[in-house]
Amino acid sequence: MAGFVDSTVKEIESRLQELREEVARLESALGALVGAAARRGPGRPRSSEAAASAQTPTVRKPGRPRGSRSGGTRAAQALELVRSQPGISIPEIAEALKIEPNYLYRVMPKLVSDGQVKREGQGWYPTTSEPE
Repeated sequence: MAGFVDSTVKEIESRLQELREEVARLESALGALVGAAARRGPGRPRSSEAAASAQTPTVRKPGRPRGSRSGGTRAAQALELVRSQPGISIPEIAEALKIEPNYLYRVMPKLVSDGQVKREGQGWYPTTSEPE
């Protein structure tokens, strides 16, 4: 019985060594493809540059919700397209603005809640003819 256990342990150790070598080869290939910075995993220390920037607090403008940008440029651009082409669809707006339509599915309802546009079927229409 001891011989069976010894041979099984040796087989397992041999296979684990093969797997470790394969992991090393795969990590090397990944590093070559995406760079060493993208591979930093949990438990690895940050570089001194990354650690310094992580300690610096981000300053944001007071009164502005986290994650929002000032200007609302895309919303303004979408609103201008709706005013110039009443009945325009989200895919058409996205194509004109050279952006993905999924972003507009968040922007347009905000314009509706602001009372600037309305939706009829697949088309979007301005609620007022003059910009505010």
